[in-house]
Amino acid sequence: MWLSHSWKEYQILDLSGGNKLEDWNGVRVVRPDPQVIWDKRSAPKLWTSADGIYHRSHSGGGSWEFRRSLPERWPLSFEPLGLRFHIKPTGFKHMGLFPEQAANWEWMHDLIQKENRPIKVLNLFAYTGGATLAAAAAGAQVVHVDSSKGVVTWAKENLALSGMADRPVRFIADDAIKFVEREMRRGNRYEGIIMDPPSYGRGPGGEVFKLEKELFRLIEKCAALLSDKPLFFLINSYTTGLAPSVLSNLLQLTVGQKRGGLATADELGLPVAKSKLVLPCGASGRWQSQT
Repeated sequence: MWLSHSWKEYQILDLSGGNKLEDWNGVRVVRPDPQVIWDKRSAPKLWTSADGIYHRSHSGGGSWEFRRSLPERWPLSFEPLGLRFHIKPTGFKHMGLFPEQAANWEWMHDLIQKENRPIKVLNLFAYTGGATLAAAAAGAQVVHVDSSKGVVTWAKENLALSGMADRPVRFIADDAIKFVEREMRRGNRYEGIIMDPPSYGRGPGGEVFKLEKELFRLIEKCAALLSDKPLFFLINSYTTGLAPSVLSNLLQLTVGQKRGGLATADELGLPVAKSKLVLPCGASGRWQSQT
């Protein structure tokens, strides 16, 4: 399992009863997590310190219950890479960041920094820009693509908050698949590709996207955008039941057979502060060149 032990302003405090108790730079929240199938609490008294609790609705979605007044948003730092993010509770239980991805940020940051050449990175389904910021901090030129204008604006704000507003990052609000197809026609190429596709979604024309059916074709298209000297390809998946080895198999079939290199995959996880537990948080597949 790939873990990040580098967080100082974020931690999972405890897990129990289908929920996780987290601390986001002094703000404590309880959010649902389907992986937490036990009801034993390691630190029972801490649960009363929650500032906000997200309650799932039986009809879908849910709502927040706040026990004290919170700021509209507040900053969170990932100190090893000098990154800063705006955090806020959203209507879909998310906080605007997936902390487990820090393990991938550090991996790609190290790869980019070791290269003595220009590196261009494409970040698809890029959300609020954690990977974009990590690549930019390492010196890469980044194209950031997400279909939501709101989260693209959020990512721009995170870049500025991290003191990198002048870095060469293009923010594009567009359908990721259509953007990739246009890049193929334009002949644009990248040394690094990152994708974090949803398990299920709809395109701007109402097209249904289901990860298991679309991922192989999407990776094939993206593999065609790699330059003659590619550096890495990263896939994230939060689809329940999709084993990490499926991701490494896909990368081997689409990138490795043509480019060589090394394809690996594993679960992502976050350590729990008040116990020896680790919370599994999806999976990642990584391909990197070995030249």
